[in-house]
Amino acid sequence: MPILPAVRDPRFITVRRGGTLSDSDHRLLAEWAAVCAEHVLPLFDDAIADPRPRDAIELTRAWIRGEVPMKQAHSMAFTANAAGRGLPDAARFAALAAGQAVAVAHVPAHELGAAAYAIRSAVAAGGDRLRERDWQRDQLPAGIRALVLDDQALRSAICWNVFDDAD
Repeated sequence: MPILPAVRDPRFITVRRGGTLSDSDHRLLAEWAAVCAEHVLPLFDDAIADPRPRDAIELTRAWIRGEVPMKQAHSMAFTANAAGRGLPDAARFAALAAGQAVAVAHVPAHELGAAAYAIRSAVAAGGDRLRERDWQRDQLPAGIRALVLDDQALRSAICWNVFDDAD
């Protein structure tokens, strides 16, 4: 199931590529995605000793600081995703959340994928979907809060409805 919209939202395309997203907001989206993924990372770590998802989150932050190029961050997304193969859902979704977080460097709209997979990871581990969603929302920086909440409303259906208010 794709978690990116068929038509790209210009609010999630950087100004230099013809959209309206500033570089500073792009970095905020990446940091928020990293925070969401990091919150469920213990669910991966409990299943297996594998540094790839944690490395992906660290690389996300290195990209935010301008220390690594976008292409390096983009390729790390595949590495993090591969770490979850064959694992129980909680661990697998945590790895996918990390992969989505680092992919924000390449496509800012992956921010919602990181959050959605983190929610799925928490739920697979017996957690409450709305509690995880609300925790994530509490972590949103003010500068991107309205943008992300609108994105959640628009894309919840292609993100397993994890951002909806009702079960």
